[in-house]
Amino acid sequence: MDLLDLATLDYQSAWNSQERVHAQILDGTGTESILFVEHPPVITFGRRAADSAMHLVASREMLKEMGVDVVESDRGGDITFHGPGQLVAYPIVRLNDHQLSVGGYVKALEHAVIGTLGHFGIEAFLDPGAIGVWVRRSDGTPAKVCALGVRIKRGISMHGIALNVATDLRYFELIVPCGLTGRPVTSMQQLLGERCPSMVEIKPVLAKQIETCVTTMGRHNTGR
Repeated sequence: MDLLDLATLDYQSAWNSQERVHAQILDGTGTESILFVEHPPVITFGRRAADSAMHLVASREMLKEMGVDVVESDRGGDITFHGPGQLVAYPIVRLNDHQLSVGGYVKALEHAVIGTLGHFGIEAFLDPGAIGVWVRRSDGTPAKVCALGVRIKRGISMHGIALNVATDLRYFELIVPCGLTGRPVTSMQQLLGERCPSMVEIKPVLAKQIETCVTTMGRHNTGR
């Protein structure tokens, strides 16, 4: 897979980049790719925008004052936050080429994140009742460290995962993350402190994990 590092880029521009890569793969002129990006502060809604809007805690006026954009996306999932210190990965892959169902693809991404976190000494797990990747905080309570939302258009994936590396977690107080009341979020920095790796260190590990999991997890891994 090609790796495209978009550095810091607003959500809509990164979405446009995804669409371009998607179109190139669809017409046979492009190759499967992973787009890495950090977004300026933005709250995004999933496809069911009305449901997502119910989980917006802050007013639009407050968000404007804070410099937080709001975008209605076509990805799956509910409301989420993207911002500095969060590593967002958008794999653009043709599912049939890897014999992956949609469920198998989602599971491949989840396991890619679990493998990445394990590489840096963080034990992570899946919650059967909530998509994404979870860890246990020092007090033993579960917290989400990575959100996930995808769209499959004409057999090719878009959108992806958002891993909290050194994210300012106070932004999540503006929403009910992923619509899950009472379920906290955390970050690698909160878990590891000074041992937290940099984005530069994490990107190649995550890219390798995504490529490996997408390549090796076929239709037999459709369950959660």
